[in-house]
Amino acid sequence: MPTVDVDRSDPDYRSWLKEAVRKVQADANRTADTHLLRFPLPEEWGIDLYLKDESTHPTGSLKHRLARSLFLYGLCNGWIRPGKPVIESSSGSTAVSEAYFASLIGVPFIAVMPATTSREKTRLIEFHGGRCHLVDDPRTVYAVSAELAAESGGHYMDQFTYAERATDWRGNNNIAESIYQQLRLERYPEPAWIVATAGTGGTSATIARYVHYMQYDTRICVPDPENSCFFDGWRTGDAKTDCATASRIEGIGRPRMEPSFVPGAIDRMMKVPDAASVAAVRALERAIGRKAGGSTGTGLWSALKIVAEMVAEGRTGSVVTLLCDPGDRYLDKYYSDNWLADQGLDIAPYAATIDHFLETGVWPG
Repeated sequence: MPTVDVDRSDPDYRSWLKEAVRKVQADANRTADTHLLRFPLPEEWGIDLYLKDESTHPTGSLKHRLARSLFLYGLCNGWIRPGKPVIESSSGSTAVSEAYFASLIGVPFIAVMPATTSREKTRLIEFHGGRCHLVDDPRTVYAVSAELAAESGGHYMDQFTYAERATDWRGNNNIAESIYQQLRLERYPEPAWIVATAGTGGTSATIARYVHYMQYDTRICVPDPENSCFFDGWRTGDAKTDCATASRIEGIGRPRMEPSFVPGAIDRMMKVPDAASVAAVRALERAIGRKAGGSTGTGLWSALKIVAEMVAEGRTGSVVTLLCDPGDRYLDKYYSDNWLADQGLDIAPYAATIDHFLETGVWPG
């Protein structure tokens, strides 16, 4: 019987692939790491609160790291091909970053997003050469993305499945390794808590796995907004938990338990009211003069609550949360009193809680 030999080597494709990977890696090489900012707290508390400022990436958000990893993963798996579109289901920020990398390597990009996505995000996607495909029901973004990929012969990136595996959680300059390196000379170099919100769940999985791998004592808290199923699914252990309403806090909160969310790696979760997220992000601007997106507020609210517990128990240490993206993408939402009124959100009680805590060290109620 003769040997059956099929050689699918394609020199032109391999040449294109090498150049595409080089361009993506070069972007990482020339981009400085993001800053670790301090949130001002009274010195006598003996607690330091930091925000990892991911808004300084070239595409302005935490999702730049994820998009880079997803593109390298797709390229090296042979899934992304010259001339064929990359399609992604997103609430906006990942799509902005993926549009950037698609343009960098010269392939088309289509973002499938809820119709409620902020106008600024759709503008940024189009600025980077991408196309926006908006859907009324956020639960359909997965199916619509897969259909568009099948119709076009392109690649459905599927961040919600691959986020936790595309990033090297053992190191390689992931966000967790960066945090610990930047804390190295601080008075509390090993944080008591790292607070990371969940969109795909990939960031919290990366941080938690790195902490466990490096044998740190840091605990991981994942805050979840309203209209998201992560908290309920984590608490009950039901991977089929879902939610019919879209999250108002863009970038986090999902209608289903995403495959990239790793519940067993997480120590603690909080269900944060959307009004509290908005109050916290406005408090951040008053404290450090920086506007940030609503997901930053969700994380900051939870981080402040943890700091309050440490103060009450007389514990010292550090807490880290994330500044996920800039607030200028949400001026018509989280910084608009008209939007708050339309949504029926009253942030005053939550703002008063933050102010009282920062003045007295006591968390009301």
